[in-house]
Amino acid sequence: MMSIRQRKGIKATEISEDYPAPEENVKLENKLPSGCASGRLWKILSFTIGGTIALSIGLLTSVYLATLHENDLWFSNIKEVEREISFRTECGLYYSYYKQMLEAPTLKQGLHGLIYDNKTESMRTINLLERMNIYQEVFLSVLYRVLPIQNYLEPVYFYIYTLFGLQAIYVTALYVTSWLLSGTWLSGLLAAFWYVTNRIDTTRVEFTVPLRENWALPFFAIQIAAITYFLRPNLQPLYERLILLAIFLSTLLFSLTWQFNQFMMLMQALVLFILDSLDMVPAMKVTWLYGIQIASLFLVCILQFFNSMILGSLLISFNLSVLIARKLQTNLKTGNFFNRLGKLLLHLFIVLCLTLFLNNIIKKNLNLKSDEHIFKFLKAKFGFGATRDFDANLYLCEEAFGLLPLNTFERLSDTLLFYAYLFVLAITVTAALAVAFHNLSDSTDEESLAKKGNCPVELKPETAYNLMHNILFGFLALSTMRMKYLWTSHMCVFASFGLCSPETWELLLKLIGLYNSKRICVMRYTVPILILLYLCYKFWPGMMDELSELREFYDPDTVELMNWINSNTPRKAVFAGSMQLLAGVKLCTGRILTNHPHYEDKSLRERTKAVYQIYAKRSPEEVHALLRSFGTDYVILEDSICYERRHRRGCRLRDLLDIANGHVMDGPGENEPDLKPAGYPRFCEEIKRNLPPYMAHFIRVFQNKTFHVYKLTRNK
Repeated sequence: MMSIRQRKGIKATEISEDYPAPEENVKLENKLPSGCASGRLWKILSFTIGGTIALSIGLLTSVYLATLHENDLWFSNIKEVEREISFRTECGLYYSYYKQMLEAPTLKQGLHGLIYDNKTESMRTINLLERMNIYQEVFLSVLYRVLPIQNYLEPVYFYIYTLFGLQAIYVTALYVTSWLLSGTWLSGLLAAFWYVTNRIDTTRVEFTVPLRENWALPFFAIQIAAITYFLRPNLQPLYERLILLAIFLSTLLFSLTWQFNQFMMLMQALVLFILDSLDMVPAMKVTWLYGIQIASLFLVCILQFFNSMILGSLLISFNLSVLIARKLQTNLKTGNFFNRLGKLLLHLFIVLCLTLFLNNIIKKNLNLKSDEHIFKFLKAKFGFGATRDFDANLYLCEEAFGLLPLNTFERLSDTLLFYAYLFVLAITVTAALAVAFHNLSDSTDEESLAKKGNCPVELKPETAYNLMHNILFGFLALSTMRMKYLWTSHMCVFASFGLCSPETWELLLKLIGLYNSKRICVMRYTVPILILLYLCYKFWPGMMDELSELREFYDPDTVELMNWINSNTPRKAVFAGSMQLLAGVKLCTGRILTNHPHYEDKSLRERTKAVYQIYAKRSPEEVHALLRSFGTDYVILEDSICYERRHRRGCRLRDLLDIANGHVMDGPGENEPDLKPAGYPRFCEEIKRNLPPYMAHFIRVFQNKTFHVYKLTRNK
């Protein structure tokens, strides 16, 4: 098992301030006397300083994370096989395609090997560019081969430095979003500081470098920053076109680099739907954003050789349904409060029914079942009945797909982020409710429209968007821990914006009867500066200690296994085992796999369940027949799975297999009444006794403290 150990012999590294939209500048300049050139000069200076700080802090964050990665693994000193093993589970699988492209004699042959791949799944030829989001690996491998850097930079460093470079873009985009919302780059600085000091909960890039979300989230942050600017009122046509282009490109890159893109953008579409229904953002701009989402997914679908899972996504069905429902209800935003509320409920019902109808039609026509395991998982997770489905239970038992742990809030509170977030959220939600009620109370006659501008509370469209975005992604994070990184990074943006926003302090001071412009100015600068000083005082020493703590990669059993496979098995040998381990086998040895961790294909899920019968209570003849049906030559058994103690009873892999097979589980505890005792002992335990029925089908060829490798005989 891989671990990190202490190294031996080594003891423990402003968009300008208050910068309004260009049209607002024109109005201001008409009002200002001619002697205000110094004011414009100050704004230019502030913009330059803020921009420089944004780029600098993004770069420093990138270097900080890269240094932590190096210090954790001693990456520059370990062997190539150890570097590759450090790319755990699916990370290793993705990196293997970058390595495969570099080892190909020509780029054309490399691409052909990806499009007609017969090594990732034995006895099958699959198109990897269709099945997986690996265009980034293709792009990087092409760059590495074309650029004159081979003599100066190893391929693995070019890869990981690109990922850490994207972190610089990520932090800069968060900085800019907060700056756009608040009008001061001080807000962006606070957001970046919070992102770094809450690193455990905002990113995991330093120990899962090739993970798809580490590629995608920087582009998602750019998209949010661009949408924030796009929702500003009275943009000049040129600026609007440029920002729409930025939204489209960032949405496209986000969609192309992560297989879960459609679910994230569905949440985003729901945000736009809610705000549009409540008349809090311009309807035409929302239509543009719907169109960009649909166009991006269709283009990704083409690039992924018409991947049917994209066409059958709920996002496309939902966006089309919203646009159709709008045409059916042209008078949605007219009438008094109760009329509008009734129309909105009808509108919601129409959109929901249309979405389900369209999605069902598309999936039936495409015979699409690739994502059915996700819906089974969601159904069981939210209490709509227990399931014995192996795939759904596999997700339910993983901590990453469980509820967000309470200790997350303790860590976020330690940096004051959670307290600041709740403070800003309470004020902004209050303002949003007031504006929403006011909007719903208006009809379309001229008198009502004139009164509409007299709402005592104002909420800018870009603020409303980021508020709803934060709330919905917050619910997603609370329900599924793996998605917390989408929420916590934007939490930094939202909390810092609120503390630096004049609107936040104006509303608060008015509520407590202490309002005046000087107090607003004092509060919006003093509070963030005090928090920044607190963060520096409390966390700077710990960060320096972190940078000085030197450890090294240590996983001798896996290294020994990979070296043995390379030295003692044919290049075309087929290996079966756990998904996580086989990804490493693919990367380190190039051998053919029976299954792998990219779990988005129904036939692969069925194959994985069949291979995992090595940990179930099955006869040696049954296991041998199942493995040979996939062309298996060698099977790897892991003691850490066979005798697993990490999960509770009912969530161990062997328990999931027993439940799916209708067998009672091991150990003390209750079983479902219809589960029956198995007719055979557990295969992974019994095979080690070298009994004749097992030896007739399986010959042990390698073992160490963690792994046991058996060669399958070819007799029937």
